[in-house]
Amino acid sequence: MDFLLNIDVSVFYFINHTLSNPVFDKFFPFITDPKNWFIAYTILYLTLIIKGGRRGRIAAVILILLVAASDQLSSNLLKNLFERIRPCNALPDVRILVGCTGSYSFPSSHAVNNFSVAVFFSRLYPKYKITFIVVASLVALSRPYVGVHYPSDILGGALIGSAVGYLFSLIVLRIEEKTNKRFVRIK
Repeated sequence: MDFLLNIDVSVFYFINHTLSNPVFDKFFPFITDPKNWFIAYTILYLTLIIKGGRRGRIAAVILILLVAASDQLSSNLLKNLFERIRPCNALPDVRILVGCTGSYSFPSSHAVNNFSVAVFFSRLYPKYKITFIVVASLVALSRPYVGVHYPSDILGGALIGSAVGYLFSLIVLRIEEKTNKRFVRIK
């Protein structure tokens, strides 16, 4: 176990120190803040409702449940279960580019939430899969870069979020299938 922890800390310092540069010092704190994504989220959501057809409207409703479920799972259940101290509170010489809270570290809620949404939309709109996964990966990578999560926090968060997103995509596809069958029978 110490071996894995040493790897985690070494990779953390590589991301947090070795990769540091003035461009990333502006970019990663910007993309890690959900407030900076509000306009993009709003446009995506309205596009689902207005131009997304039946699948888009179903996805828009389920998306709210998805984000609530993934966030509650990571922030209120798993973090309190694992109680892992954040690197910015546990390690010396961490470059902290955003506020370091006293909340727990594992899993990264940013990774859980972003990967749940990325996998959810990747299954519903596979044409944009790479874009969804790249954005989720950049947001996840931002967390150790800004000093608030270990790499294993984001890896665990990505896996958990991917599973949640996959399950919720099944719900949308099943609802769509049922409504399509009902719509065909009504005609």
